[in-house]
Amino acid sequence: MMKILVAVKRVVDYAVKIRVKADKSAVETSNVKMSMNPFCEIALEEALRIREAGAASEVVAVSIGPAQCTETLRTALAMGADRAVHVDAGAAPVYPLSVAKILRAIVEEEKPGLLILGKQAIDDDCNQTGQMVAGLLRWPQGTFASKVVLDKEKQVATVEREVDGGLETISIDLPAVITTDLRLNQPRYATLPNIMKAKSKTIKKISPADLKVELRSDIEVVQVTEPPQRKAGAIVSSVDELIHRLKDEARVL
Repeated sequence: MMKILVAVKRVVDYAVKIRVKADKSAVETSNVKMSMNPFCEIALEEALRIREAGAASEVVAVSIGPAQCTETLRTALAMGADRAVHVDAGAAPVYPLSVAKILRAIVEEEKPGLLILGKQAIDDDCNQTGQMVAGLLRWPQGTFASKVVLDKEKQVATVEREVDGGLETISIDLPAVITTDLRLNQPRYATLPNIMKAKSKTIKKISPADLKVELRSDIEVVQVTEPPQRKAGAIVSSVDELIHRLKDEARVL
């Protein structure tokens, strides 16, 4: 039976109002609620549904980052993941290419039939890791998935993708990489009994060095600033006035 590997990321909770640090070097994360990236929740939910349908035997969650990532992995275990792996990369940010290299190394060790990731993380919105790890592994990929159907006999996945023009359906051979979009599913809530059970489960801890991956920063953050305040809108009395404002004031016509 197939094993599924799911990458999950710890990010600032989506409901938290983001604040920029005083030195404008990054977003403030001290004393801020952190949660699993929403797209990663969708990826994990899809893996669990595939296992429950009998198309997979095991779901392994992996997270890369500081020690606090174990909290995210506990959530994954409470949702239903069978095992969890924490790659302790320290407090420094880990950028997409390094994450992709680490995931490639874990894939080579775990040998899953499917790697599922969220299409992007809500903290950096890079939308790069899934494509990069597919390239490194030389695996086919189905990105922005809104529907996934597996054929166990043929070892093929049919992926419905959300693209600019609408929906695109592709067929990819397994093993493969799939990145999940918002409309793929609705993630389940972890029940209290499962949350309590997850606290006692062992999380495997490894380092990038154990995987023979050197972490290098290929991105330089020059400055982080808040977006400019939006100006209040204006109510116009007629179509002629609207055209005038668009043409002479906004200069968009």
